Parts: sequence; C-alpha cells; structure tokens
Amino acid sequence: MAPHADAPVMEDIIDRLPAPPRPTMSANPPRILIIGAGSRGAAYARATSESSNGILVAVAEPIPYKRLALGEKYIWGKDGPSEGQQFENWKQFLVWEQERRAKAEKGEDVPEGVDAAFICVLDEMHKDVIIGLAPLGLHIMSEKPLATTLDDCISIYRSLLPNLPDTTTPSTIFSIGHVLRYSPHNMLLRKLLLEDKVIGDILSINHTEPVGWWHFTHSYVRGNWRKESTTAPTLLTKSCHDIDVLLWLLCSPSPNSTQPAHLPTQVSSTGCVQYFNKARKPAAAGSATNCLSCPIETSCKYSARRIYLGSQLTGLSSGNTNWPVSIVVPEIEECISQGGPKAGESALIAKLSENYTAETPISEIEGKNWFGRCVYEADNDVCDDQVVTMTWDNDPLQTPNLNSEQALSGRGAKTAVFHMVAHTAKICQRYSHIYGVDGEIYADSKTITVQDFNTGEAKIHRPHQAKGGHGGGDDGLARQFILAVDQVKNHGVSVSEAQREHVGCSLEEIVRSHAMVFAAEEARRRKKVVAFPEWWAREVEGRLLKAKMS
Repeated sequence: MAPHADAPVMEDIIDRLPAPPRPTMSANPPRILIIGAGSRGAAYARATSESSNGILVAVAEPIPYKRLALGEKYIWGKDGPSEGQQFENWKQFLVWEQERRAKAEKGEDVPEGVDAAFICVLDEMHKDVIIGLAPLGLHIMSEKPLATTLDDCISIYRSLLPNLPDTTTPSTIFSIGHVLRYSPHNMLLRKLLLEDKVIGDILSINHTEPVGWWHFTHSYVRGNWRKESTTAPTLLTKSCHDIDVLLWLLCSPSPNSTQPAHLPTQVSSTGCVQYFNKARKPAAAGSATNCLSCPIETSCKYSARRIYLGSQLTGLSSGNTNWPVSIVVPEIEECISQGGPKAGESALIAKLSENYTAETPISEIEGKNWFGRCVYEADNDVCDDQVVTMTWDNDPLQTPNLNSEQALSGRGAKTAVFHMVAHTAKICQRYSHIYGVDGEIYADSKTITVQDFNTGEAKIHRPHQAKGGHGGGDDGLARQFILAVDQVKNHGVSVSEAQREHVGCSLEEIVRSHAMVFAAEEARRRKKVVAFPEWWAREVEGRLLKAKMS
C-alpha cells in the first residue's frame, strides 16, 4: 500500500494482465503521415508500426537527417523515398496534396493520399498546422499540448467546430497526445474506480509527477521548454496530461454513461523556480557558464559530461544513442557508424562545449539549446516545483425517480491535488493515492493496490507492462486513434461513434483540460483561487461567442 498505510492486511495478488491485441489490418489500412520527426514523431512512428492497424506512408520534417532516418526505418527502407513520401515541412505537403487532388479530379494517375496525420512539431506551431491542414479533411492526432496559449486553443476549437454550439462533433477524428489515458495501468485504474467502484465514491486524489532531477535540467533548464516566453509553463508543456488524467477520473462520466460531466468548482496553484537559479550556484564554480570549463565539473551532479557522455545515467558510455543523447546530437548514430565510438564522443563534446559570452545577442542565446550550460546560469523561468488543487462541490443529478444517494453517486464533493516536482530519483514514474468512501488505492504506474475498508483485504493488480513511452500510453494512443480512423474509412462507422468508442475523448474534454491548466496558471500568478465555472464561461465560452460574432 501507500507508505503511510501500514496496517496489516490480507493481500491477494492478481496475475499480470495480458497485452491488448493488435487490431486486425483492413484490406485498405489507414495511411499515416508524421509531421515532425523529432523524439515524439519517432515515438508515434514506432507505435504505429508495431501496435496499430495503419501504415506509415510519409514524413514531413525540415532537418534532413531526421527525415531520412525516420523514413528509412519506417517507410521506404533501403530503397529510398518515392514521390509523396517525404516533405521538408507541412506546407510543402499541403501544396503537394492539393495538386495531387487536382490532378486526380482530371483523371490523371497520382499516388494514393493519406488519411491521417500525427502533428509532432514544436508546441507553438500546432495551431498553424492544425488550422492550415483543416481544408484537407484529414483525421488529426496532435501531440500535447494542443497549443501554448488559450487563444490558440480556442482558435483550434473554433476551426474544428465552426458551427458551435449547433455542432459539437468535428467532421473528422481528432485526438490529442494525452497518452496517460491509454496506458494499460491507467485504463485499468479508471475501470476499477468508475465501473467496478472498488472504493466507492472518490473523495480525494493526491497525484505526483516526479520529473527526475537530471531529466528536468535536460528539458526545462537547458532544453526546448525552459522559458515561458518561447514555449509555455511546465504545467502545460510537461504536466497537461496529468491534469487531464485527473479530470478523466473525476470529471468525465464513465464509459457508456449519458451523464453530464461533473465540473470542478475551484482551482488554485502555487509554484516557482525553487532551485535552478544563480542564487543556488556553488561559489566554487565561479563565473563559469559552461560545464566543460567549470572548475567543479567533476564533482557536480549536473555535469553535462556526466549526463550525456557518462555511463552512470543514460549517457553515450552506457551504450545509449537514443534520448537524451540524440537530442544533443541527432546524427549521433551516423557519427558512430562512420567514425566509430570516438567520433560520436567528439561530436557530443563539440556540442556540449558551445558557449556564449557577454557580447552574444540575447536573441541568439534564447534561440537555441545549450546542453553544456551551467544549470545555475541558464535563462530558465518555468516552475521546477508546482502544486495544483482542484475542488468539486456536491452536484446531484436533477433526474426524476432518483433518490438523493443515487443522484449524488460519483458527483459528490471531492478534491484533487497534483504535485509536479523536479528533484526526484524517479523519472516520470507517476504515483497516486486515491481515497474513497469504501477504501483506498495506491497506484505507482506498475501496480494498483486496492484496500477494502469493509473486508480489510487488499488486492494488488498488475496491469500489462507495455513497452514504449508512458507505460505503453504511446502505443495505446496510436492504436486507438488509428483504429478509429480505420472504422470510419473501412467499416461505415460514423465519426462521432468512432471518436467516442475508440478515442474515448471529445474535443470539449481536450479543451477543458487545457483550460484548467490556464486557469491554474492564472491562480498561481495572481495568488488567488479561481472559480472555474465562471472562468470557463468568461474565458472560453465568451471568446468563442466573440469569435463567432466577429
């Protein structure tokens, strides 16, 4: 059980569940385009190839090495690309696809098109890509977050549902990279809570995302997501799917239910840059701004040489050439294949040695990642520790023939506390304590332990341990999204039914979970408690109405 729940109980260990089956391949399987061949694009490419009933047919990526590496591995093999299989960016694909369709209308022979796209470009580009591709009518899976501003999220919402409020379902499948919903662990957890009701009504959840002490420096101090002004707060870029999974458990109705969502009433948040700033810099480090020239580099746990080159973590000497090494030098495998291990090491050292001076323009410093940078000298301003508290009031159903207990089932007062913390040994291995009227649950991304107050017994559930990222969530999301596309394309299923049955998440839910992040950030910055229904009416519905009238 949880560390503090140490009362003796009778334990019943349930055998680990089997892996979900791969969907059957249709005669004309969904054809998939990957836009953005970075780490997330590569993750979905692998998941599509190994776990779905779709086929990858094209990639759009501006960096030639990344584009060719993904294409060779998952699309064209050693034969090289054919027409329509590679593009430098999404705009080039858009032009090509429009021309292809025009030629097809004239009766010309053209390559077959694509049915769906995974959008895995930089977060701040999502809006332009989604809205730009809308005229093509493709099914879309956008990596999270949906966008980096509330205005952009609403613009996307509006573009997909131009006839709101009359139409609430898009004309094509739309999914978001909230992969936590699709891991075998969390799917079982939700079933136990909402369908089997093993602990009765939920009263509170404490959910923690341990980012990892060195992982945080890689992505949020030295890397892409270190500044709010160029990306967004960590609550959005790192933890929006944690907020989403809490709303999925506490707000969204259970499967096959027609009940309305139980909306939160309040949200508050605290957080800041606790540690990674100049005030924490060891005096012995002096004025060094780069690890490789720092006098205490060999004794500093944040040494870039230790993290990216060493063997203790996941550096090159450990045999790893994937993340995070490949983020620093994307062509690391090519370097090693052509020049051996020393060539790979030299390429990494050259990248880690890059530094700046007082004369370097700020725009240049902010415009790139400095993976050899001193973590105490970086320009990061995103929270490395943050707590979000969401509360719900009693909201009984106003349905005839229900007694008070039935009307309040699943809709009683409850609280969710989320903690994102950088300084942890665990790396993204989330854990939750869930307290209900009839028991409690401790879930740690590998097992789910249920303690029953009525019987005094505990059951330990062991979900399938899937490969891939996010506990199998990457594969689960790719499988379900492409399965939904296949059902629409090949089996006569409506978009709304496929969205509900296979994606299991509506566009309104996607926007709601992002809106909760923006509301929490407003609460943190202004040091106040935000009334969420009023905030939603003003900031979301109000903006949608204004956009419709303009």
